[in-house]
Amino acid sequence: MKPSSIDNTRRGRIFFNGAIHEVRPAGEGRIALADGRILAEAEAHWLPPIVPGAIFALGLNYADHARELAFKAPEQPLVFLKGPNALTGHLAHSRRPADATYMHYECELAVVIGKQARQVKRADAFQYVAGYTVANDYAIRDYLENYYRPNLRVKNRDACTPLGPWLVDASAVPEPGNLRLTTTVNGKLTQDGNTRDMIFDIPALIEYLSASMTLMPGDVILTGTPEGLADVVAGDRVVTEIEGVGRLVNTIVDDAAYFNPAAGATA
Repeated sequence: MKPSSIDNTRRGRIFFNGAIHEVRPAGEGRIALADGRILAEAEAHWLPPIVPGAIFALGLNYADHARELAFKAPEQPLVFLKGPNALTGHLAHSRRPADATYMHYECELAVVIGKQARQVKRADAFQYVAGYTVANDYAIRDYLENYYRPNLRVKNRDACTPLGPWLVDASAVPEPGNLRLTTTVNGKLTQDGNTRDMIFDIPALIEYLSASMTLMPGDVILTGTPEGLADVVAGDRVVTEIEGVGRLVNTIVDDAAYFNPAAGATA
């Protein structure tokens, strides 16, 4: 393997042979470990590409999505917090509970903070970004109290938010405010948007959040999703992809498969 074939602007994390490893993409569906070993993507158990600090999520941050849900676009960011248990990795399984009647994906650009940030001005915001990754923040509409107040069961269920595969260096994503986001379900395109349609863009979010609290390295901001939601059921293969950032693959499973390791679920 030639060193030039390994992309050093992207890094991921896997569990392999009893240990956690940092990996880089090595082309043609392969990944490179730090010790030079090369694996196929599917050989590894993928973890989120970072160990997260605080996880901030945005509700209704795309005007088309707000219209899709028949809500007025918010006048200030609608932010809620998520626990780290919600995160899972690339190629993992997410559970659709037996009582759910409508569970949908949410393709989102995730912003990872790189250094301590307090009272940051909009013009300086990108100086505090380490990089970007792809998130798929599943929601179950049955569990919602209302769209302005996602409750615990909606956004903090175990493995309800795949993240990854890569943390991409900020320098490798020169226009994060103009990236195409897509979701396919079993190969069918169901969601197609662009980060330029955010109501509150990345600098605005960093300015807003850092005005009331100190952001720390490893904190994650999930920036919301565009319109195009659809119900997903057990067996569906969901691919959320963001131009220049990555392609995140996830499979929906039912309760029996999720809680039974013999069924191959990632719990």
